[in-house]
Amino acid sequence: MMTAVNLAIVYYSSTGTVHALAQAAAEGAEKAGASVRLRRVRELAPPEAVNSNPAWAQHLKDTAGVQEATLEDLSWADAVLFGTPTRFGNVASQLKAFIDTAGGLWQQGGLAGRVFSAFTASGTPHGGQESTILALSNTFYHWGGIIVPPGYTDPIQFQTGNPYGTSHVAGAGAPGEDVLAAARHQARRVVDVAGALKAGRAAA
Repeated sequence: MMTAVNLAIVYYSSTGTVHALAQAAAEGAEKAGASVRLRRVRELAPPEAVNSNPAWAQHLKDTAGVQEATLEDLSWADAVLFGTPTRFGNVASQLKAFIDTAGGLWQQGGLAGRVFSAFTASGTPHGGQESTILALSNTFYHWGGIIVPPGYTDPIQFQTGNPYGTSHVAGAGAPGEDVLAAARHQARRVVDVAGALKAGRAAA
């Protein structure tokens, strides 16, 4: 019997693309038997910036019911999937601000040995997808995390083409079924590895 895994999916999404990937990841993880917390980070952009983009303002209203991430979610989780749009090839400031609050938890060793993975979206092809995921990996190294990428471990990966983590070109429209399937696969892989680690530790 597989060891039960707690998975936190912590993400930032401005207009909904990363939110869609996060939802697909939650579906994949739940089908793999995990307990899932889907959490958005707080919007930090000023109202005038949000309201300048109708899609941004609408998405903020549409997801008002999604719980905001807290450090307790990280403490609870055996594994964490982080999602962010690219911002000049880097992590969105909203997600980075949440990560920066985890210093105390890190100092206590509360993040070491957990499984981490990441997914992203950019406006254009080659718009910083891989560099954004790699930037998040720098944080995971400092935390002493165990990074689990999707790699080419499922046929869907040969269609979506990103072994670092699920990614989508938002300028081409909403994520299609192939990208959503990749997000589900990535979450299942994270759950499988986290479950094996948890079982091994319990048996040690």
